[in-house]
Amino acid sequence: MAEHNNKNNSTQDSVAPAAQIAAAEEQAVSVAYVIFISAVAAIGGFLFGFDSGVINGTVGALEKAFNANDVATGFNVASVLLGCALGALLAGPIADKVGRKPVMIITAIIFAVSAFGSGIAESSPEFIFYRLLGGLGVGAASVLAPAYISEVAPASLRGRLATLQQMAIVLGLFAAFLSNFTIASYTGGASEAGWLGIDSWRWMFWMEIIPATLFFIGVLLIPESPRFLVAQGEDNKAKGVFERIAPGVATAQIDEIKRSLKSDHKPALRDLFIEGSRKIHPIIWVGVALSVFQQFVGINVVFYYGAELWQAAGFDESQSLFINVLGGVTNVASTFIAIALIDKIGRKPLLLIGSTGMAIMLSILTYLFSTAGLDEAGKLALTDANGTFALVAANLYIVFFGMSWGPVVWVLLGEMFNNRIRGAALALAASAQWLANFLVTMTFPILLTQTGLGGAYGLYASSALISLFFVHRYVKETRGRRLEEM
Repeated sequence: MAEHNNKNNSTQDSVAPAAQIAAAEEQAVSVAYVIFISAVAAIGGFLFGFDSGVINGTVGALEKAFNANDVATGFNVASVLLGCALGALLAGPIADKVGRKPVMIITAIIFAVSAFGSGIAESSPEFIFYRLLGGLGVGAASVLAPAYISEVAPASLRGRLATLQQMAIVLGLFAAFLSNFTIASYTGGASEAGWLGIDSWRWMFWMEIIPATLFFIGVLLIPESPRFLVAQGEDNKAKGVFERIAPGVATAQIDEIKRSLKSDHKPALRDLFIEGSRKIHPIIWVGVALSVFQQFVGINVVFYYGAELWQAAGFDESQSLFINVLGGVTNVASTFIAIALIDKIGRKPLLLIGSTGMAIMLSILTYLFSTAGLDEAGKLALTDANGTFALVAANLYIVFFGMSWGPVVWVLLGEMFNNRIRGAALALAASAQWLANFLVTMTFPILLTQTGLGGAYGLYASSALISLFFVHRYVKETRGRRLEEM
């Protein structure tokens, strides 16, 4: 009994300082400054979303310009994701060595070069090269933005600030959809000549240079992550950053971070493994699985192939591009729901709600597409009523994703790992996410040809259902906990 009481007292002693720091931090925090630096980091997410969405309206034009078949078209679209996987895998360890800020600066430059190069490409190999390059930037941004935001945000605001990453992603997607729709409406189609007699699809890619430039300028104005600075032994610089974020508690925060690192070496890939073993920490497998499920529910089929998908369902190009814009608006609106709820009801409940809703909506779409007839050209011919039902179900599917798996996975990946393994663990999880994304994106044109929309959506519905049981069994709640407590 005495031993038990001693343990309890020890636990209380270790928790009390963290609670006191959290309370002091919440009272002193400079909300405007934290929002500013988090928003700048989130521009990387905007570019991530824009780069992902811009391909949507150009698939048919690329197929025509490069004379590509189904497999080649799939690789033109999915090639960026291989670069994403590599960029995500490299960004974390590199950022742990040289800092978050320098890598974000390089990322901004990569985005601009990729956007320009994709627009000047004259062949599939050339196009794929620039898309792979862009993928490095997207993958790096997918790791660095959530890591940076989680490391500068106070615990009381971290969930909402971390959702800025997903909000930026969906705004980037929406901006790409709107840009594509506007350009195509003005010129008559993605394959038509636009300004200066240049094909419209090329202008669609060049639009990304604008936010890439803004990201570059913005990153120059924000500080390095204070938690990275502490890990590098640069306490004075870290104290300066913490004083701007939450004046008066900088010294206590630095001491707490040092205790959480629990080692005399800097973060490294070997920290992913259980000490003295070749086994990876179980929490990292949970992060990898969350990343994979986020993709296996098929959301990026909607974002990458939206125009092709709705044309396959019987809508014309103009209608399909407009439906993309509608989906983008829905995605943005649903992310606001996540921002409002994530620090109130928690991460895990939102994932459970999202999995349930997505499974139902995807099952409805599977039924509608599987039972639809064909027109004279062999394309799906939904009745007016079923076409309406499909649009409603697809947008509700986006709502359930946007309020749950879209933002919550990024929030969890940014906060579920402790300080020592965060960079490397996030890199591994994000890399797995991009590989899963590549698999889904590459196989969709083939599934569309072999099994139709019904077969493809049946697979995504099954994944959504399995994700429900996974979250219930393996995901732990992180709401309200400081990073040093993980």
